[in-house]
Amino acid sequence: MAEFNKETVTTRENNNPTESASSKREATGSQTVGYVVYFLLGALEILLAFRFVLKLLGASHSSGFVDFIYNLSGIFVFPFEQIFRSGVGEGVETAAVLEPSTIIAMIVYAVVAWSVVKLIKIMSGEKQE
Repeated sequence: MAEFNKETVTTRENNNPTESASSKREATGSQTVGYVVYFLLGALEILLAFRFVLKLLGASHSSGFVDFIYNLSGIFVFPFEQIFRSGVGEGVETAAVLEPSTIIAMIVYAVVAWSVVKLIKIMSGEKQE
């Protein structure tokens, strides 16, 4: 589990000794699950951001990296593909694509992850901030 360190240092004047206290506490189960959910969300958001930028810049499908990013992220963008049309700008060598479905996917997945973490906190009885 994740550990948190909390240190308190109190200094007194007039040559009194310095007091210091150190305490260690572990993350609760719900906090750990929340960290995992947010970590997975971060990884997914980075993947979708790569897709968005590569499409916007007109990256070539012949590159293995680009093809890998498109194939992996396509699974997550698929449910949102028909909401808006993609804007295509034809260049000399490449076609830049503005793909709103990727932006929608990023927003929806962020809201879902936040909702899941809040629901876990509520179900665990953890005090809300």
